[in-house]
Amino acid sequence: QVQLVESGGGLVPPGGSLRLSCAASGSIFSIDAMDWYRQAPGKQRELVARITSGGSTNYADPVRGRFTISRDNAKNTVYLQMSVLKPEDTAVYYCNARVLTFTKNWGGFWGQGTQVTVSS
Repeated sequence: QVQLVESGGGLVPPGGSLRLSCAASGSIFSIDAMDWYRQAPGKQRELVARITSGGSTNYADPVRGRFTISRDNAKNTVYLQMSVLKPEDTAVYYCNARVLTFTKNWGGFWGQGTQVTVSS
C-alpha cells in the first residue's frame, strides 16, 4: 500500500529549532494534502499544519509564525521546520497524507510518529 516514515524528532532546549521530514512511498499515483499533527500526553491529536498539492498552507494558531510546512512533490516528502520551540510543543508528531493510489482509490495514511521534546 502506502507507507509514511517520519524522521527528525529529538530533544531540543526552549527557543531551539528542529526540522521534521516525512517521506511517502508505495502505491502512489498522486498526493493531495499533506498534514502534520501532534499529540501530547493526555491530549487529543491536533492538526498543526497543512499543505495542499498546490502549495497553499494553513497553520494552527499556537504555531503560526514559528513553524513552516513545505513539500517536495518529486520526492513525495513533506517537511515541518519548527523554530522558537516551547515546552508546550512537546508531543509525538505525525504526518498524514491523502493519497490516490495506482488502483485509483483515495485513502488517508499515517506515519508512525516522531517524538519532539522541548526541555532544558
